Amino acid sequence: MTISVIIPAYNEEKNIESTVENVIKAIKGKFTDYEILIFNDCSQDNTGNIVEKLARLNGRIKVIHNKKNEGFAYNYKKGVELANNDYIAIIPGDDEILPESISEIFSLVGKAEIIIPYTVNYRVRSLSRRVISFSFTAVMNFLFGLKLKYYNGPVVHKREIIKSVLIKSKSFAFQAEILVKLIKKNRSFIEMGMYIKNRKYGKSKALRLTNILGVFKTIIMLFEEIYLWEGFRIFENKKRFVPFTVLFSIVILFGLSVFFNPSLKFSGWIGYVVISPFLKFFEFLISFINK
Repeated sequence: MTISVIIPAYNEEKNIESTVENVIKAIKGKFTDYEILIFNDCSQDNTGNIVEKLARLNGRIKVIHNKKNEGFAYNYKKGVELANNDYIAIIPGDDEILPESISEIFSLVGKAEIIIPYTVNYRVRSLSRRVISFSFTAVMNFLFGLKLKYYNGPVVHKREIIKSVLIKSKSFAFQAEILVKLIKKNRSFIEMGMYIKNRKYGKSKALRLTNILGVFKTIIMLFEEIYLWEGFRIFENKKRFVPFTVLFSIVILFGLSVFFNPSLKFSGWIGYVVISPFLKFFEFLISFINK
């Protein structure tokens, strides 16, 4: 059994080397062969030179230098295209996932077609990111009838099934798109808890406005594809609820991104009070559509 590990890195000069070391340690004894695909996403710091040095020391490491900043989704899709081994994993280059958790993720490879990690110690995240993440998961579960704990983690896929998926999303929600499409096709999966730590260096790019808008676009695209184009029958007298359902998902996530934006001085409980009625009504709409 072999594995390809995709590691995207943007301005991670202080994190990338330890990330790669942790990945290699986690791989040892579990796979007959491996490759590591590091994407230097047009970093402005010394990341490029560091990963080139790592590649010279280890022939299984391949470095791809993007001429412009392409984003997380592009790096993953390109990595899937280039990967040659039985399973394909993604580990961000920010050194956020604890080494023990990377090892546990890799230990489960082969026991199902998809390994879906979720964060156990989620309180290390900021309140804004926790609430937005929780709400995104709730919206996705409501929309697509799933019960996943997390959609945006370092998922591992069997190569033959991930290569069968047309990934349209260019946002941070690309993994959510993949999971919905594959689980709807009854692909086997295992969820497992992982532990993360606060970044020692640099800042997360997850809550950028462009990423949030990209997530909205992905939800709309995926909802349209799953419900309107792939055989989910919605009766004529219920079609009018479809745009309202999508609209509510946008309202919820956009509201959360505003209320819990770190630059704004709103208390967390206000956001919960405001958003909670929307979630309840949204749940009612989804249940009505799926009857």
